[in-house]
Amino acid sequence: MGDVLRFTGRKVGTPEHRATVIEVLGPGGGPPYRVEYDDGQPTAIFPGPGCLVETGEADLTTPPHVG
Repeated sequence: MGDVLRFTGRKVGTPEHRATVIEVLGPGGGPPYRVEYDDGQPTAIFPGPGCLVETGEADLTTPPHVG
């Protein structure tokens, strides 16, 4: 819980939106998830292929910023 789901736009110009996981409903920590969107709207969802998960842990898939 507390992870953030980022939904990327499927078309150019479509804004990204986010939802915070407030409850895990599936077995073993899997979907569906009860989430709350930035506007406060709660819902249960199965994330699709356009969804990225931010766990709050270091993202090991992207190189560190060098500068």
